[in-house]
Amino acid sequence: MATKTFEYAPGPNLAALNDDPLHGEIMQLSMGPQHPATHGVLRLEVELDGETIRRLEPEVGFLHRGKEKTCESLGWAKFFPHTDRLDYVQPLMNNIGYALALEKLAGIEVPQRGQEIRVLLMEISRIAAHLIYLGTTAIDLGAVSMFFNTFKEREKIYEILDAYTGHRMNNTYVRIGGVFADVDEELEAHLRSFLEGFRGEVDTFEKFLTGNRIWYDRNRDVGTITKDEALAWALTGPNLRGSGVEHDLRKAQPYSGYEDYEFEVPVGTVGDCYDRYLVRVEEMRQSTAIALQALERLKASRGGEVLAEDRRYVLPPKAKVHTSMEELIFQFKIVTDLSLPRGEAYQGIESSKGELGFFVVSDGTSRPVRCHIRAPGLYNVQAIPLVAEGRLFSDMVAIIGSLDFVMGEVDR
Repeated sequence: MATKTFEYAPGPNLAALNDDPLHGEIMQLSMGPQHPATHGVLRLEVELDGETIRRLEPEVGFLHRGKEKTCESLGWAKFFPHTDRLDYVQPLMNNIGYALALEKLAGIEVPQRGQEIRVLLMEISRIAAHLIYLGTTAIDLGAVSMFFNTFKEREKIYEILDAYTGHRMNNTYVRIGGVFADVDEELEAHLRSFLEGFRGEVDTFEKFLTGNRIWYDRNRDVGTITKDEALAWALTGPNLRGSGVEHDLRKAQPYSGYEDYEFEVPVGTVGDCYDRYLVRVEEMRQSTAIALQALERLKASRGGEVLAEDRRYVLPPKAKVHTSMEELIFQFKIVTDLSLPRGEAYQGIESSKGELGFFVVSDGTSRPVRCHIRAPGLYNVQAIPLVAEGRLFSDMVAIIGSLDFVMGEVDR
């Protein structure tokens, strides 16, 4: 998909600035960890020659909570609420990525309706996460109205998720084998109303920013990552696609039935902050289209199961637990000592930040031998020096925002 380009005057001549005779005195500067533009608890150790960044080193770990070890200590099922706290702007997507890895390990088949609900939740989560990127990056660069417009839409998503899961954030609504509960007709109508109106809101976002001279100058030819650099640094998601690589796990390695949905993969041409912005804006449109398709499928599959009927791993319905001793035993066993087969499995999903993957190893007991989380945000953070060194310090805000990461996921 071609990105939009605009012909404007070139930005500042960095080579001329670097040749300025006043340059030469190196200043050490710490940006963060308490800094609103670092999008989390991140410290950047910067060496400045005047306004030019000579060296930059990200320092992570301020939010480290040992989530991988927590999974290995708590066990398979009890770790689900902790996945919410990884990338906490898209908790349901984290839930689904973890559930898919466990289902691959156990050989569990999720019912069709359960998969459709998961796709719907993932695309709503992608929209919500991109709204965070767009609103916070825009206000960091001075576009205050954009912040209020994007968060107004995100508030609508919170209301929908609250109506469905009972929580605005940290929903923990995904289970091994499907989802906790079905989507009723009232919620379907609420979702459809939001999605149909949201397409017009995305057009409004572009009216604010895409042709805006200030936004263009602050992002165009800033933080450029070539196709080869993006691949060499293992970038994924919008940061990879912004550099011109058409790679999306929903197309390349489909899961949850994504092969049956029609959507396009937007890619950039230059690989700068502006291209990454255009890619994410178009992804919101594509996510809206996918979510509307999922709603149509839900209409056709109404009354279907949303959880697998596998009593080795899936909790029985509460009504049956109250009336059947066998179902009560199944619940007790799953809650207290859920064991998965011996082996290992990896499942990656296309999250809003890139490839979010869970690698799990089981020895056949109720606790994992190993749970490793491939956090795309970590790779996005490590790319900061690649694009920042040699740039003006004022470009840092645009660069950090365009790479898009959440430190809860980076530090884990």
